[in-house]
Amino acid sequence: MIIWINGAFGSGKTTLAAELHRRLPGALLFDPEHVGFLLREIVEVPGGDFQNIPLWRKQVASLARGLAEEYGRPVLAPMTVVRRAYADEIFGALEQAGVPVRHFFLDVSAPVLERRLHDRVLVPGDPERDEAARRWGKARIAECVAAVGSLREDTVVLDGELPTDELAGQVLARTGLG
Repeated sequence: MIIWINGAFGSGKTTLAAELHRRLPGALLFDPEHVGFLLREIVEVPGGDFQNIPLWRKQVASLARGLAEEYGRPVLAPMTVVRRAYADEIFGALEQAGVPVRHFFLDVSAPVLERRLHDRVLVPGDPERDEAARRWGKARIAECVAAVGSLREDTVVLDGELPTDELAGQVLARTGLG
């Protein structure tokens, strides 16, 4: 099973995935962003977003599938994917392969996202890259907040402003792993 944790940058995806991993120590923690980092080293990134690379979407689905099938354990994937067509492509490939996907979206208000991103340090020791990463996330707040209206029908929308331990309990209950 793939437990995909979606939401805006700063919504708490990685924090929730870490808490789920703490509660499910056998689960595999897979960050699809690392696939993008690798591709960015090899090919040009259209529009500055590696999700625009069709190979990124194919490789993310392939690697998630491989992890689930090879290791037979839940796979935790914290990743923002707000373009419906991209989510359909990734999740559709997994579903076609018989790998169940449980999709959660952390719904967080724009002011809270702005504050969280302002306070976050992403690249310690490199203030320029750190600020660029913050700007990237802040520039996408409106798109991510609006995405809640066009999510896949099987998405479970959670109040991302709740405490992490409460969110983890909700995810575990909804997946039957609690």
